Amino acid sequence: MARDPIVVGLSGGVDSSVAALLLRQRGEAVAGLFMKNWEEDDRDGTCPAERDAADAAAVAERLGIAFHTRNFATEYWDGVFEHFLAEHRAGRTPNPDVLCNREIKFRTFLEHALDLGAGRIATGHYARVGRHAGRACLLRGLDDDKDQSYFLHAVGHEALGRTEFPVGELRKPAVRALAAEAGLPTHAKKDSTGICFIGERDFRAFLARWIAPRPGPVRALDGTRIGSHDGLAFHTLGQRGGLGIGGVRGRSEAPWYVVGKAIDDDTLWVDQDRDSPALMARRLRAGTAHWVAGTPPATRFAAAAKIRYRQPDQACTVSLDDAGAVWVDFEVPQRAATPGQSVVFYDGERCLGGATIEATDAAWGGLHAPPAPAGRSDGRAA
Repeated sequence: MARDPIVVGLSGGVDSSVAALLLRQRGEAVAGLFMKNWEEDDRDGTCPAERDAADAAAVAERLGIAFHTRNFATEYWDGVFEHFLAEHRAGRTPNPDVLCNREIKFRTFLEHALDLGAGRIATGHYARVGRHAGRACLLRGLDDDKDQSYFLHAVGHEALGRTEFPVGELRKPAVRALAAEAGLPTHAKKDSTGICFIGERDFRAFLARWIAPRPGPVRALDGTRIGSHDGLAFHTLGQRGGLGIGGVRGRSEAPWYVVGKAIDDDTLWVDQDRDSPALMARRLRAGTAHWVAGTPPATRFAAAAKIRYRQPDQACTVSLDDAGAVWVDFEVPQRAATPGQSVVFYDGERCLGGATIEATDAAWGGLHAPPAPAGRSDGRAA
C-alpha cells in the first residue's frame, strides 16, 4: 500500500539535501519546498536566501523531484521576530530557533505541505521520532554532537506524528559522504549558523537596527564603575569579550565576564572569575512548559535537563506549581542560567519538553527566597 506523499523542507544545506536523498532512495513520493522567511535587508549587498534557494533548487533537480517555494516572511515576523525583539528590549536573551521550529517549520510549513497534497513532512534535523504511550515522541539524534532535540522541544506530538527526520539516525560525516556519493551540489557546503532564517551577521549591528542604544554603567562586584555599555540588550550572562573593558587600574589582566544585568538602573555587572558565585544558580523558575506529549509526566519528577544547546545532561528535580510555573532544582549549581533561554527536560533518549527560563537564584537572577513548590513526586519521568 502506497504511503502518503512527503514534502521535504529543502533549506539549501547538506542535511536537508540528504534527507530528501534518503527518502527518494526509499521509493517515497517526494517533493521539496524552500521557505523564505526573511525579507533581505543586507547592507553589504549579499543575499544568502537567494543562494540557498538556488542550492535547494539544484538539489531537487539532481534528485528529480518537484520543487516549490513559499514566502513566510510575514508569519516569521509576527510569530517569531517581534517576540525576539521584545525579549531583548526587556534585557533577556531569547532563543528564536525554538519558536521558529514551533511556529514556522512545524506549523506554517506543515500546513502548506498538506495543501500541496502531502500527508507528511521531513526536515534535516538531527533528531528522531519514536512512539511512547501510543503517541509520537521526540528522541535525541544519534549524533550527540549534532543532536537538535533541544531546539525541537516545543513541537507537539501531533506535528511529530506527521514528521520524519531521515538524518537523525546518522552522524554528520556519513551525511556528507552520502551527499558526495550522490553528487549533490551541497555536499561540501558549510553548515549555517546564526539566527534562524536570518543567518550569519554582525549580531550587534543587526540588533541595533531595531533596538536603540540605552547606555549604562559597567560595575565590578565591589560596586566600582569600570566602564560603560551601550545597552543591556547587546549582552548576555557568561559573556566574555565585546565588553570594551581595557586594563583597569588595580585589577589583574584576567578577562571579564558578564555576571548580571540590572534592568532597574541599566547596570551591567562583571567579574573576572569565569565561575563567579554571582553567575551560579542551583534553582530556576521557568514559564508554562511545552510538553511534547501534551501533558507533563507528573507534577514533580526527576529528569535530566539542559539550559543550553550541547550542554551535558544535568540531573534535576522538576516541580509544577498551581500557577503553571515550572521550578527546577539542580543537583549541582549551573553557570549562566539565562532568562529568555530554554530549559529542556529528558528522560533517557526521550525529550519531554521544556520552558523559558524566567528567573534564578543567582545574584541578579530575580529569585529571592523562593517558595518550595508543591507537588507529588513519582521519581523518574513516566
